[in-house]
Amino acid sequence: MKLLAFDTSSPKFSLALTDGERVLAARHMTNDRVLSSRLFPALEKLFAKAGLEPKQIDAVAVGLGPGSFTSLRVGVSAAKGLAYALQKPIVGVPSLDAAAMNVRRNDPEQVCVLFDARRGMVYTAVYECRQGGGPARVSDHLLVEPDTVLKMLQGPVAFLGNGIPLYQELIEQHSRAGRTQFSPVFLPQQRWYPSAKNIARLALARLHDGDADNIDTLAPLYLYPEDCQVRKR
Repeated sequence: MKLLAFDTSSPKFSLALTDGERVLAARHMTNDRVLSSRLFPALEKLFAKAGLEPKQIDAVAVGLGPGSFTSLRVGVSAAKGLAYALQKPIVGVPSLDAAAMNVRRNDPEQVCVLFDARRGMVYTAVYECRQGGGPARVSDHLLVEPDTVLKMLQGPVAFLGNGIPLYQELIEQHSRAGRTQFSPVFLPQQRWYPSAKNIARLALARLHDGDADNIDTLAPLYLYPEDCQVRKR
């Protein structure tokens, strides 16, 4: 099954064309300019690199965030427009879930994704890496102060996301003070952000189960300001 996947939730804009588990083409760009003017030229180059026509894909997958309001709106609107024009299924994937898939076999089994939400808040979720499968989310997607999620953790924890440089000292202080029973492992920056490859993998699992989203009701995962958490599936 050929998927077009992209994520616009973070400063690292990611696109990929995949066929099953195989990546046919991928691009990663810094999201530091007007995204709406760069997205479709980037998609054209992606299809050219893979040697595919848009009509050859089987579905569209998109990261839902949380993240920048404007970037998410552009990304989700583009995905819906493509799916509608091509008459293909669409699957939305929480970007935090895709980021959690950056962990590796030797990393701690518990994972905490932390993304800067500004105003002293973080977008976050907690995961457990279960044997034989990828990270399974064990919390809601949250918009909270860092202290709130730190109180939920125990044992070795892999941290990733651009909240690390902002809150690493706070995390270490909590650990040293014994107020929380966890020991942090900070993953390197190249593994902080959601990738389109992982968006595609999560979407593919749903599509294999015959599950896709309603194109009319699919919306970005906005946690700021009203909805502070999203119920688990």
